[in-house]
Amino acid sequence: MSTLSVVRVARRAFTLIELLVVIAIIAILIGLLLPAVQKVREAAARMTCQNNLKQLGLAVHNYQDSAGRIPHSINPNVHGYGDTGRSWGWMSKILPQIEQENLYRQGNLGQATATMPTFESVAAVHATQVKAFLCPSDPSSTVVQRDRHNGSTSAGCGNTNYKGVSGDNWAWGAITNVGHTGNSNGLDAGNGMFYRSDEARPLRLELLQDGTSNTLMLGEAVPDRDEHVGWPRSNYSISTCAIPLNQSLPGSTPQYGKNDWPNVYSFRSRHTGGGNFAMADGGVRFISQTIPLQTYRAMSTHSGGEVFATP
Repeated sequence: MSTLSVVRVARRAFTLIELLVVIAIIAILIGLLLPAVQKVREAAARMTCQNNLKQLGLAVHNYQDSAGRIPHSINPNVHGYGDTGRSWGWMSKILPQIEQENLYRQGNLGQATATMPTFESVAAVHATQVKAFLCPSDPSSTVVQRDRHNGSTSAGCGNTNYKGVSGDNWAWGAITNVGHTGNSNGLDAGNGMFYRSDEARPLRLELLQDGTSNTLMLGEAVPDRDEHVGWPRSNYSISTCAIPLNQSLPGSTPQYGKNDWPNVYSFRSRHTGGGNFAMADGGVRFISQTIPLQTYRAMSTHSGGEVFATP
């Protein structure tokens, strides 16, 4: 009978130095990989943001097709700013065009101005976060705001990362500008496509004398840098281009608090180096924050007749 012999082969363990070298190599590889992953994620987030703006721009066009004018806001000077007010903004008008008709009906938002619900009477609707209004690059957009300037009901106020362009005329803060109309009241007489009391101005896209491809319609906002941000309210759903793009982001100068509305009622973005804008023709463009202020302002007016080089 033969005897089977078992040969045991000893395995040499890693020395401490070899183990440290392996750990160092893995750390280096992770360090090289993470920036690439972050870039891919930001690129995807930027594409989603651009798609959101494109859908909102299309919604404005579709709204005009059915209503004969672009969506408008209810005048807060007449119908109230606070929780008992009913000055619903232009963004509430396009809810059916962005597959939010149930929310629109739930809030009874299709009524005539005089019979529109107050914000507090439909608090849950007022606080709803609508995905199409939010940019994935901005973590502050996911937090429902309860500390808005004019109150936001106990349920809060739904955020938006997109606001209507009110033009370039502005009468307040460190940077003022008298627009081509000679009127600096960009809140209630803006020379852009939207302003907070534009109900009495039946603007249509074919009336844009500067051309739809040359006129900014919608831009980006960051809720935690400006307390006047929220899709339900007319006073929260517009911004001016009189103030430079991305002013008062963290790390930038000058720096203003989020409640300093004369200096922060403007456009800003979490995308590095600029922000996405929808043009009046429905196209979407990334505008660099280094754009000359004169050009930026000229693009924000719809009938100013300004001549500028397309950035």
